[in-house]
Amino acid sequence: MTEREKMLSGKWADPMDSELKALRDRAAQLMQRLNNCIPSREGEYVATLAELCPHATAGFIRAPFYCDYGVNIYLGEDVFINFDCVFLDLAPIRIGRGTLIGPKVQLLTAHHSLEAEHRATGLETGLAITIGEHCWLGGGVIVCPGVTIGDRCIIGAGSVVTHDIPTDSVAVGNPARVIRQK
Repeated sequence: MTEREKMLSGKWADPMDSELKALRDRAAQLMQRLNNCIPSREGEYVATLAELCPHATAGFIRAPFYCDYGVNIYLGEDVFINFDCVFLDLAPIRIGRGTLIGPKVQLLTAHHSLEAEHRATGLETGLAITIGEHCWLGGGVIVCPGVTIGDRCIIGAGSVVTHDIPTDSVAVGNPARVIRQK
């Protein structure tokens, strides 16, 4: 099993593997190009975005934008990602249609061992993040590895989401807690 296959299957993988480094280098070059374009829904910007995040063409991402690989980001129709977001996509990041992502949101699938000895090996894994349809994540939200946010949720600005949020919920705080459900 390659390090990339390990990473995508949720196993511990070596991020210094040559294939993974090459994929991150490719993403870095595409991000540089994307972040130097004028954001629009046509031309060089959209072509670069499609090359960086081929599964994200149904949505729109405003530059600047940062990710590890890009190829593990999946956007539904009419998803809008605002300025200055960071998506660490070691594992899939799936965002349902009609969802709005505020500026400076971080979706972090990267996970490191809780044991110092294992962490010292440099191995890492990713835990997928799933965000449902018609959600709204306010500015500065951080979503931690392995979290699922249900459909039609609102996550208040600055919240840190460390656990799953049920459908039709409003959650705020650090850690985010549900304060209202329909």
